[in-house]
Amino acid sequence: MTPTDKPAAPGRRGGVKDGQSAEWELRLYVAGQTPRSITALDNLKRICEEHLAGRYRVEVIDLLEHPQLSRDDEIFALPTLVRKLPEPMRKIIGDLSDTEKVLVGLQLRPGS
Repeated sequence: MTPTDKPAAPGRRGGVKDGQSAEWELRLYVAGQTPRSITALDNLKRICEEHLAGRYRVEVIDLLEHPQLSRDDEIFALPTLVRKLPEPMRKIIGDLSDTEKVLVGLQLRPGS
């Protein structure tokens, strides 16, 4: 897999309550094109289009090709989604199939 970038619409940085207009920077760490990795990427694309349309950028990092990059975000399980922006950084491990869990994990929806 190669990094996938989606340009985000121009938005304001900082001072935006709950990141509603902020640009979201997400990294998905995978290990090759396994069924679980492909499912995670598909689920992430769907969630981003439904909840962050035009306000996100996704970078896919294949640790089979770049294993040294796992140190940057302290990755110990795959696939792992890392929210770099808006801060604070958040991590979600798994194939992202539980949409509600992902939304709460990314703080797009309050936890119950």
